[in-house]
Amino acid sequence: MAAKIYYGQDARLDALRDKKVAVIGYGSQGHAHSLNLRDSGITVAVAELEGTDNFKLAQEHGFSPGDIKTACAGAALIIVTVPDELQAKVYSEQIRPNLAAGQTLGFCHGFNIHFKYIVAPKDVNVVMIAPKGPGHLVRSEFEKGGGVACLVAVQQDATGDAKQIALAWANGMGGARAGIIETTFKEETETDLFGEQCVLCGGLTSLIKAGFETLVEAGYQPEIAYFECMHEVKLIVDLMYQGGLSYMRYSISNTAEYGDLTRGPRIITEQTRAEMKKILSEITSGAFAKEWVAEYAGGAKKFKELYDKDYNCQVEQVGKKLRKMMKWIDSKEI
Repeated sequence: MAAKIYYGQDARLDALRDKKVAVIGYGSQGHAHSLNLRDSGITVAVAELEGTDNFKLAQEHGFSPGDIKTACAGAALIIVTVPDELQAKVYSEQIRPNLAAGQTLGFCHGFNIHFKYIVAPKDVNVVMIAPKGPGHLVRSEFEKGGGVACLVAVQQDATGDAKQIALAWANGMGGARAGIIETTFKEETETDLFGEQCVLCGGLTSLIKAGFETLVEAGYQPEIAYFECMHEVKLIVDLMYQGGLSYMRYSISNTAEYGDLTRGPRIITEQTRAEMKKILSEITSGAFAKEWVAEYAGGAKKFKELYDKDYNCQVEQVGKKLRKMMKWIDSKEI
């Protein structure tokens, strides 16, 4: 069944016109939604912890950030953009006591609603607008006159117009320009986690490191290995982004294309696919969610250990050195 996709004519701003929208958190997604909605003529109240960098950034952007209670008061839509691992605590302690019947709770990812770490009262709407891109891209594409495609879902419709409110939100932050695809909290959450773990983040970073290490261990220069296995990834991904796998293959040499078609399946084997299915089952059963929540609650020791190990790995050290020589790529070193 083909997905239902909404555009500007389907997502009128009227549902939020002359109403207040509260944005909880001014991080990656929070700043983009706040700025885009304001630029679309919507009244936005930002809630952020005083003294933090994000609080100061909100002030620099012309907002008067305050506490959650103040932001939620009288808001038609409350957009929760704090990190997944913090949402349940923030919701139970600061948002839930200040919720009023008829308000709409909005999420950018379905994690806490789908896995029931947050259970909203029956007299409020629960909706989701999930941009398919990071916050800085949501903002920059909007400023250029474009937008980032979004997913829309309604978990709970207490007022009868929850979808119209969600679509207005998506339109106000630019999503209707690219398309708003209808989904469910379950589908968005499970596919998003799977994509992050198996392809976009986990799969890609592991593939890059394995390729780099294979070349270096065979005696090739680390700098050459970096360009082949890390730097050029963007060139290939950009071609796929523009025209899919076929356009990428059209654009590369016949030698590269033949190597792609004959050797790629030797890397992604049936064993790899079986592991992907296992990871998906861990996601759908809620096992991954429980693992992550427990890891964070326990101080995130394993998480920090793994992060530090990768932060100091050879491909990262070589990359930092090489990127300094390429000023035009606007290197983001942390």
